[in-house]
Amino acid sequence: MNKNIAELIKASKFKGDIDNSAPTIDKYSHDASMFEIKPKLVVYPKDARDVEELVRLVSANKHEDKTLSLTGRSAGTDMAGGAINDSIIVDFQRYFNKIESVSKSSAQAQPGVFYRDFEAHTLKYKALMPTYPASRDLAAIGGMVANNSGGEKSLEFGKTKDFIEELRVVFADGVERSVKAINKAELDKKMSQGDYEGQIYKQVYELCERHYDLIKAAKPKVSKNSMGYTLWEVWDRESGVFDLTKLIVGSEGTLGLVTDITFRLVPAMPHSGLLVLFLKDIDDLGELIPTILAHKPATLESFDDQTLWLSIRFMPSFLKLLGLPRFIKLIFNLIPDGLQLLRGIPKLIVMVEFNAETEAEVRSRIRNLHQELKGRRVRYEINGIEEDPTEGKSEKFWVMRRQSFNLLRSKVKDKHTAPFIDDLVVNPEYLVDFLPKIRKIISKYKLFATIAGHLGDGNFHIIPLMKLENKSERDILLPAMKEVNELVLSYHGSLSGEHNDGLVRGPWLGKQFGSEMLKLFKDVKHIFDPENIFNPHKKSDSDWGYSFSHIREHF
Repeated sequence: MNKNIAELIKASKFKGDIDNSAPTIDKYSHDASMFEIKPKLVVYPKDARDVEELVRLVSANKHEDKTLSLTGRSAGTDMAGGAINDSIIVDFQRYFNKIESVSKSSAQAQPGVFYRDFEAHTLKYKALMPTYPASRDLAAIGGMVANNSGGEKSLEFGKTKDFIEELRVVFADGVERSVKAINKAELDKKMSQGDYEGQIYKQVYELCERHYDLIKAAKPKVSKNSMGYTLWEVWDRESGVFDLTKLIVGSEGTLGLVTDITFRLVPAMPHSGLLVLFLKDIDDLGELIPTILAHKPATLESFDDQTLWLSIRFMPSFLKLLGLPRFIKLIFNLIPDGLQLLRGIPKLIVMVEFNAETEAEVRSRIRNLHQELKGRRVRYEINGIEEDPTEGKSEKFWVMRRQSFNLLRSKVKDKHTAPFIDDLVVNPEYLVDFLPKIRKIISKYKLFATIAGHLGDGNFHIIPLMKLENKSERDILLPAMKEVNELVLSYHGSLSGEHNDGLVRGPWLGKQFGSEMLKLFKDVKHIFDPENIFNPHKKSDSDWGYSFSHIREHF
């Protein structure tokens, strides 16, 4: 790094904080992934002018030091290594944490805002931004935009890209601009500007037009995807809509730095209820899933026997998480399911949630599905189904589903989470064949791994526990990942539904999309960021050799 870059930042108009102390460097060398990369400097901009100044300084000095770059970071909960790098980390959490406006239909906030705080404000207006991840209590909204996050409600509502009204983004020329969907006349005006912004719009439009059919055909044939750049949703000839936010969302900060976000909101349903199924095997999934989906549930989630045992084993940890009153309620509510477990440990616990304006409607929808499942006589006991139209009782299942990753990270000694096959998507109709095959690979490599996920989307989070400080364990990563990824792609799936490419899956973009689309992804990166200022080694700039060289060896 340019030895004077810190001094140059200090001497500039930058008003924020600068830190290169050893504890700070150590903290920012990790996120929730299995990687470690030590930055040279961490900066905390106070406003958008500070972000502009940083981009201009890095750009001006890039010719002297090619390693200079800027990597945005909010809460640092990314599981793919997207929030770490070896140059300058731009922390948005310290100062970019304001919720600026909220109404029943939209909300504007800065990227460092925790989702939990954001939701608390929107719920005052009986509104919700529904694409939150399972880490909803830990994640920030900037990371949700960077990863194009989704979660338990994606089955009903889609992903973060579907809820963006407007972004404020600092491009590589160091200027903050508004980005939102525009029509063809507005696009023509943008392209005629002749400035940096105009060139981006012109070049992206021309790329989309020139390769229109290839791009549209490249859209993954699954309900959710966070791999690559979402080119197939940028330009639509039929509607005449051009939407650059579709590229920014999910780009992991590789195209620019987001400084402000306006979300579209949906009404928060006042009542919800859960139907829980305990499956002794998965042979009935082929019939079960379409039957459930025909009833249009709000969510269709699942977790496996390993997740269940983990939750039982570390039940005392929930005392700290929930507090004493909720913990006691959790224990009492688990007793009926403890009796259920005496009949045998289920292979899969399936959670079907319905939301409605009234409790009566929730009860009716649960009852209708329950009756249809009984009539089909698929292979599970009737007493393996729990009608639960009260959120108080169903909380135990959501706690297990949402907190399994945190338990893995904090409670299993001598082994550490290695999320390298953690976000695959296969259409639900293939799951009867697919799940036994994925379990076989896990067994072949002797991995201890929980399997949880969004059953309605066929999106599973498989998080092995490993001793990555041992060479023999690190040597498993590539062959195991190769087998899993090739299996997923053989079922026309996506390697990431929510967690994005990062250092893990970027090297697989060519395998998923083909060499022609990989070249277009590289073209997109060059259009926005010709000097590679923003978050290098991610997306189309990734390489497994680089990623593997930064696997954590010390925990």
